[in-house]
Amino acid sequence: MDPDLPQLIGDCLIHIFTFLSEEDLIRVSSVCQDWHEAAETPWLWRRMCLQRWSFCNLSVLGSEQINHSWKRYFLRRCHLEKKMTKGQSGGYTCKSLRGHTGRVVGFVYMQGNSSQQPDIWNSSATVCSASTDGTVRAWNVQNGERLWCSPVQSPLTGIVSDEQREVVITADSTGLIKTWQSQTGQELASFSTASPHCTLLQFNVNNDWFLTVGTSQGSVCMLADLTLTKKSSIVVCDTFKVNILLVSPDKKWIAAGTKDNDDLSPKVIYTESLTSPSEDDDPLCQSVPVTGCQAAVFIPTQPARLAIIHQDQRPNNRALTVFDVSIKKSKYKSEIQVQQVEFFPLTLNLRRSEILLEAKDSNRIVLAAGEQLWVYSLKGILLATFKDHTRPISSISVDSFRVVTASQDLSLRVLTWRNDRDRGLTLESQYHLLGGSHTMSRGFTHVACDYSSIVASVEGNDGKDVLKAYSFTS
Repeated sequence: MDPDLPQLIGDCLIHIFTFLSEEDLIRVSSVCQDWHEAAETPWLWRRMCLQRWSFCNLSVLGSEQINHSWKRYFLRRCHLEKKMTKGQSGGYTCKSLRGHTGRVVGFVYMQGNSSQQPDIWNSSATVCSASTDGTVRAWNVQNGERLWCSPVQSPLTGIVSDEQREVVITADSTGLIKTWQSQTGQELASFSTASPHCTLLQFNVNNDWFLTVGTSQGSVCMLADLTLTKKSSIVVCDTFKVNILLVSPDKKWIAAGTKDNDDLSPKVIYTESLTSPSEDDDPLCQSVPVTGCQAAVFIPTQPARLAIIHQDQRPNNRALTVFDVSIKKSKYKSEIQVQQVEFFPLTLNLRRSEILLEAKDSNRIVLAAGEQLWVYSLKGILLATFKDHTRPISSISVDSFRVVTASQDLSLRVLTWRNDRDRGLTLESQYHLLGGSHTMSRGFTHVACDYSSIVASVEGNDGKDVLKAYSFTS
């Protein structure tokens, strides 16, 4: 190369360096000044970031306080993910969040570090928990500090959140729905359903806020705005409680049903007919052609693709069927179309175990029942199976980086996704996180994650549940 054309030399080096791994790129930067300048080119490190993670939180690179380079972002995030993959002592902290005097019925992240857009320089997180002691409590995940506690009310039965609006929504044993400001714990509004069991689902359509409530009488009620104004209701499973309630990724469909009757079919409801009801027409609703629904999930990368685990024709057998939901509109009427796109039997000995179902992407679903975990393709191919627990799995959390299973054996199992050159995306079992002593506790009941922390609830033998918060830092 002509030493009188340094720009040409630099361009050639940058092109050659695109074939190197990050370790090799760091090594060649020590060879000489020309190689160092080429290896430090921001474009190279930006390319590596986007190849590895497909999306990076650009806002943290050029903040006013400090300018982080693409190289620093890459190395720091790799270092953090290595800690989260290995789970070695010293790579994380564990805090016990104590204060509830009853069972924890659920908890939600309010200021979590999103796995889709992680901020690797600021990893603070807040969770809000609900308990049968009648209180909602907010906690700092990293230092274990309680931030606020609500006044005591009837035993709580459920909790969901809207992280964007900083709102927590709870239901209690009398059917009273309340909204709370997540920063301060201030009560914002309430609505009575007179239902001892409520399933909650919150979603936003454009700038409009909605809360869907499934009741123990089998109806679905639509509430609007933070004032909890009732818009409409529809009966979907008469006399049986609604304990399956989902919204499609495109927000056009709500799936509702019950796990408590093997003869009933789940239903899909056109969201607009609930949020903007007509005075002359009932909400637009259609039964899904399966019975005995045990679990359901919308595929996150598709507008309205619904996977359902249900009873098969043979006794005690189950199958998984995938449907595409759409609407056909004509001049005089609208008709819901539920089209089957996949079906396969589940050749698993699930007995009467509770089935937990989550979707990773357009072609992978994660299924847990008893002590086992399975990964299937939507074509019915069994991709992986794991039996890392000695007692039943009670909860699972699935995101783009990992799967975490919580078990009654008082342990969490962390599994991570990896792109394999030959097999594509695979799941690998990594390590256990322990929850304490069996003399004090009965096992984990719920688990949730953000990008850099894991929170799980432990059932106490004395009736006082504790939250365990595991935080990883780079």
